[in-house]
Amino acid sequence: MFHKVVQLSFNSRTSLFLFNQKKVNYIASLNKSSIATFSTFRNSLDNNNSINKNINNSSNIVDQHHYKSNNLSFNIKRTMSTASNSTAGVVAEGTTIFKGHDQIQIDLMKEECIVVDRDDKPLRPGSKKECHLMENISKGLLHRAFSIFLFNEEGKLLLQRRALEKITFPGYWTNTVCSHPLWLENELIEEDAKGVRIAAQRKLKHELGVPFEQAPIDAFTFMTKIIYVSPSVEDAQWGEHEIDHIVVIKRKIDVTPEPNEVMDYKYVSWEELQEMFAAADRKEIKLTPWFRLIAENHLEKWWKDLDNVKQHVEPSDKIHRYCEC
Repeated sequence: MFHKVVQLSFNSRTSLFLFNQKKVNYIASLNKSSIATFSTFRNSLDNNNSINKNINNSSNIVDQHHYKSNNLSFNIKRTMSTASNSTAGVVAEGTTIFKGHDQIQIDLMKEECIVVDRDDKPLRPGSKKECHLMENISKGLLHRAFSIFLFNEEGKLLLQRRALEKITFPGYWTNTVCSHPLWLENELIEEDAKGVRIAAQRKLKHELGVPFEQAPIDAFTFMTKIIYVSPSVEDAQWGEHEIDHIVVIKRKIDVTPEPNEVMDYKYVSWEELQEMFAAADRKEIKLTPWFRLIAENHLEKWWKDLDNVKQHVEPSDKIHRYCEC
């Protein structure tokens, strides 16, 4: 069953922009492929030790440069001519970087995300704007995120369709909630992924109106982490480069979507999700890249064993790497 919140706005996008006298052109194309590869420009960037350094050789790190998919293959080309040096995250006065975007979403870009290193160690706060500009992502800027997969008592997965007001991936279907823990004392707690679980509860209420008592912190189970990179196709100056903490929760909840965040939502079975993948392959709908990445590589074993999902939890220092970044 579909539950719809009517949206009446649509924002135009642009992929060519000026950033402190640096002209940067990002071209992202989606191609059907049995193997999808995320390219992170590491051979084309100047003085970028954070990207050029070797993959961490810890035995708990899974280094995966490709993932199987019938839907996505990101080919990203980046060309840059430099007139002068610029500071990452600082946008020139008078920029039109937010032109055409929703003011509420623009204001949310002031939130302070958690900038991390490749092993998910917090480094400093960074604004949501700074963390999502491809100009900074292409230089290795990485931040912490989380993805919620909420199942009802019947074992169906709650999906949302992102509002058209969203700056990245507007109108895309995705998992229950995907967002960021903030640089706040309680959301920085590492033990038992408590900070991430607190943030997950906060955003479940913000985006879908779920009361705290219906989704207590202890009901969220941290499963694993992935790292990936992806530009936003509709506006390629923006993108994602995240270490994504995946959490699972099975609860009966009441949903009251925030229209500026969510334009639609529904519960699906595993079989219905496969039908959505096929529809995305036919370009009838759009799915966020992180959602499909997680679904095709991790989700099935958890879904089939929801009542014993804790036995599938992976060590907190294990990171599945889906990009050379």
